[in-house]
Amino acid sequence: MRKILLAAAAGAAALTLSACSEKTEDAAAETADSAAADASANAEAAGEAVDSAASDTATAAANASDAATDAAAAAEADVQGESTTEAKAD
Repeated sequence: MRKILLAAAAGAAALTLSACSEKTEDAAAETADSAAADASANAEAAGEAVDSAASDTATAAANASDAATDAAAAAEADVQGESTTEAKAD
């Protein structure tokens, strides 16, 4: 009788452990899926930030080029005694 009770207890413990193992596997799979979704969202946000920074840099470079052109025309106009419009046309 004692052996039967011991075997029954061992069987119950084995079933409990296998049920826990399945729950743990499910939780691990959910965690992995969540981490993948977070990584994807972060990568997308980083890509958008890079695109925005590139656009801002291009705009700043264009503005700097325009300012340099205007400054050069103003300097030429001062030296040659002409208007800035005439200096830009040269």
